Amino acid sequence: MLIRELNDPRLKQIFITDVKIDRELAFADVYVSAVEGSSRSAEILAGLESASGFMRRALSARVEVRSFPRLRFHWDPTPENADHIEKILAGIRNKK
Repeated sequence: MLIRELNDPRLKQIFITDVKIDRELAFADVYVSAVEGSSRSAEILAGLESASGFMRRALSARVEVRSFPRLRFHWDPTPENADHIEKILAGIRNKK
């Protein structure tokens, strides 16, 4: 959906890392990251916030639930942290 239906240039090269839905189905916490890292996090989160109404309507038409949860977006630093650790380990391997 992000790739095909959203034309916001702020949302290029992003990916969803996790989604957590509360027990009451009131909120869906969507965790995102980007290829470039956290340098664009504020811009990406603002773009997702502005598109949240559209995404919620589009998703509710595709998923049959009584009440579709409100989308909340969060930045996920996990891919960046993993990349940083991988670079450190590669540096240690190269020194041997």
